[in-house]
Amino acid sequence: MADSLPDTLGLLLKAARARLVAAAVADPALDARLIVEHFSGTTRTQAIVDPERRVDAGAIAAIDAALRRRIAGEPVHRILGHREFYGLRLSLSPETLEPRPDTETLVDAVLPFVRATAERQGECRILDLGTGTGAIALALLSAVPAAVATGVDISQGALATAMRNAEELRLSGRFQVLKSDWFEKVFGRYHVIAANPPYIASIDIENLQDEVRDFDPRRALDGGVDGLSPYRIIAAEAAGFLEAEGRIAVEIGHAQRKEVTDIFSAAGYAPAGVFCDLGGYDRVLIFELTKP
Repeated sequence: MADSLPDTLGLLLKAARARLVAAAVADPALDARLIVEHFSGTTRTQAIVDPERRVDAGAIAAIDAALRRRIAGEPVHRILGHREFYGLRLSLSPETLEPRPDTETLVDAVLPFVRATAERQGECRILDLGTGTGAIALALLSAVPAAVATGVDISQGALATAMRNAEELRLSGRFQVLKSDWFEKVFGRYHVIAANPPYIASIDIENLQDEVRDFDPRRALDGGVDGLSPYRIIAAEAAGFLEAEGRIAVEIGHAQRKEVTDIFSAAGYAPAGVFCDLGGYDRVLIFELTKP
């Protein structure tokens, strides 16, 4: 890490990649490119057509610091301060979970119902529990202009991040935030209740990848003794906030399908869909209230 970085774009990219390769970073080429482009204000096209382009000393210093952080284990998107989710650029903060592609499965799963409800009733009201960056709610709002959403989180910092994302995406007119411990301060009824709750068993937290364990907020990971505590709360309390024909959509751990289904079934819900992530694992369950 003592080697100085070159000041031309092409050589800078190569040097950054070499540092990450030497440190055995998982995806050195991609991470080097993201870091260099972000802190130098350049693009991939510029690196190809103008590799001799000069990069100023301030940008080189920022790139050097970012590479040190990445080699120390910090996820690249935490360093950049943002991540793309469902085609949306979302700002991150220490209080928010980093949204990941698995959660896009939930958006895909519930989107047809949101669209159909909006077309039929003129709007679709969405409650996003544990909203974090606002990823789920904002992705749905971006796809369905007649949808409105409330993002609930216990963290004021997360809510500030979610609202900032809504403003940057020009969705704040249809998005509001509410500080609440699950349903504690929620009011009204919703056509969709969505959640990517903490679902890791407490004892398993220390076994997670370093990038998750050390940088995602513990509160967004820890699902209690068996990883199922949030599902019990949602199943027990959601009926009072769900429209009669509404749906509940939850992300789950890949081996939790039976346990989560049993929890909701015992609370009076019927399965309405099971969706797998890109790896083929069970990732999202949708439920509806059992008809009387």
